[in-house]
Amino acid sequence: MPHRLFGRAHAAIHHAGRRLKGSDGQGTVEYVALILLIAGVLAGVIAAAGGLKGGGIAQTVVGKMKSAIDEVGRGR
Repeated sequence: MPHRLFGRAHAAIHHAGRRLKGSDGQGTVEYVALILLIAGVLAGVIAAAGGLKGGGIAQTVVGKMKSAIDEVGRGR
């Protein structure tokens, strides 16, 4: 009787460990992290462009980003 109990306990621990080590959903987590990274970079560029009044590279980057977003919105 104790051997059966120990066997079941061992199997339960083994299966629980395998479920925790699984990689299901890992791709989703990586894509979400990538999207958040890109959003952070864009927010930084836009914030930097707002602080610069003399044009410069920040204004150019923001202008290009806005035109790219507009083109995607129009389906080009």
